[in-house]
Amino acid sequence: MSTNFDTRITPARPDLAASFLKGVVSAERFSDGRPVHVTRGVVNLHAAPSQNSGLHTQLLFGEMFTVYEDKDGWFWGQATLDGYVGYARASTFGERGDATHRVISLATPLLNAPDVKKGVRDMLPKNAQFCVAETGERFHRLTNGGYVFSGHTAPLDYREPDWVAVAEEFAGVPYVWGGKSSAGIDCSGLVQTALQAGGRESPRDTDMMEAALGYSIPLDADLRRGDLIFWKGHVGLMLDSTRIIHANGYFMRVSVEPLVLVRERTRSLEGVPVRTIKRL
Repeated sequence: MSTNFDTRITPARPDLAASFLKGVVSAERFSDGRPVHVTRGVVNLHAAPSQNSGLHTQLLFGEMFTVYEDKDGWFWGQATLDGYVGYARASTFGERGDATHRVISLATPLLNAPDVKKGVRDMLPKNAQFCVAETGERFHRLTNGGYVFSGHTAPLDYREPDWVAVAEEFAGVPYVWGGKSSAGIDCSGLVQTALQAGGRESPRDTDMMEAALGYSIPLDADLRRGDLIFWKGHVGLMLDSTRIIHANGYFMRVSVEPLVLVRERTRSLEGVPVRTIKRL
């Protein structure tokens, strides 16, 4: 049986694997899994069942997740959105529910009542999904009893007409490895979030994006809005022919810079040249 697979997106360990991998991978036992959905604004997906383990990525309110193991307060499973596998706190999930709307603002408060003075339960990030039970004059009442401002939401099938503009909304947001919200985001999280808002599917990590998205153009080509620039372990998004937006550890934030400066800095400080440019 194969042992050559991407562990990031393959729910398989030596002791346990997803049932659909029977005959493909070797494991002591297999699980059919069960679907659940995220019930917190942002949930961390870890490399191990520990808060101190590495952060793979984040799951957003309403996202679906398949659980293959429930042990000691932790779920081990796979995200439906991009297939990422990891561990998350079991208390941050609920039984599967159907979403009707999603958040289109950078974030929106989940309120206790249709009154901004009555307190906030949580913050729901862009692309969070939820089920509306009732629509009032200004607020939606959700099936979980909370309320969100209707002006920050749209029906689930809404697509942003300019997905690059979504990335621009995150300018100045802190850089967080594995992050996917306005509280903190990384380079591939920024691109994936923007593409998702525009109705485009995307893998999670830069190497996956480099392999799967769009088609390659020459490194000296005239650039356009929406072109993706790849370094080893990093990705940025062109706003026009000269400027790039990217979440980066150098400034520890989402920055807009001339591409020529970024190229010079990454080459001189890190010895990392641009290796691929993809056009969608």
